[in-house]
Amino acid sequence: MWYRVFGRSVSEPAPAGLAAHLHGRGRPVEPHFRGDDLGWAGGELRLPGVGSPIFLERYLASEEDIRDDLNAHAAELETMDYDPNHARLMEHVIQTAQLFTLRKPLDAPDEVAVEEVLEEACRFLAAATDGVYQVDGRGWFAADGGLLLREY
Repeated sequence: MWYRVFGRSVSEPAPAGLAAHLHGRGRPVEPHFRGDDLGWAGGELRLPGVGSPIFLERYLASEEDIRDDLNAHAAELETMDYDPNHARLMEHVIQTAQLFTLRKPLDAPDEVAVEEVLEEACRFLAAATDGVYQVDGRGWFAADGGLLLREY
C-alpha cells in the first residue's frame, strides 16, 4: 500500500524532526536517510520487530518525470466530482512543490503499529510542507488526519 504527501512548500522537512515526531508519538524508529546537494532524497524508517523498513522517497516537482505523476493524480481527482473537495485537491496537486511517497512493508507482523507510523509520518510531512496526503484505497487527508475525500 502506498501513502503519498503532496506538499506545496519548498521547505525541506528535517529527517531528525520526523524521527523526533515519531518518537514523541510513542513510535520509535531508526531513521536512515540519503541525499545530495538538493537535500534528502529518500530513506528508511526501521521499526523494532518489523522485518522490512518503511521506504520513504522525496521528489521535487521540478523533476520532469514527477510532473507527469502529479498531472495523473490531478486528472484522477478531476473525475471525483462526487465530492465537493475534488477541485480544491486537484488545484493543490497541481501546485505541489515536493512529493513524498511511503510504502507499507508487505511482511509487517504488527500492521497496526506500522500503519500508525505511516499515518504519523504523513501528518508530519504534510504539516511541514503545507500539504495533504493520500492513502491508496482510503482517500485524501488534511495534515491533521481529517478526511477530505474518500476513495471508492
